[in-house]
Amino acid sequence: MRQDRRLRPLSPCHFGVNSVWLELSFMAIDLLAWARVLLLDGELAASESKKLHCQLLHVTGRVTRGGRRLRLRISATWPWRYELTTAFHRLAALPRPAG
Repeated sequence: MRQDRRLRPLSPCHFGVNSVWLELSFMAIDLLAWARVLLLDGELAASESKKLHCQLLHVTGRVTRGGRRLRLRISATWPWRYELTTAFHRLAALPRPAG
């Protein structure tokens, strides 16, 4: 019987580790779904997770600090740089939770 590689961390003798791994996986799925709804539009909002990984999550960038601001420096040749910067601006414009 061939095992699926994605389920390899799930071994029956480590229930605590498995439950944490599963919770983190579910949180990542939820964050990606909310990012699609709140931050992305057009083709990227309807795209599959694998496409988002290749286009937005694997971007090479540099976070710099200056003048009391954080800046994300993205290569000028990255094809989806405008979509990513728009998503970051939308994220910054979201209201902060009360706490």
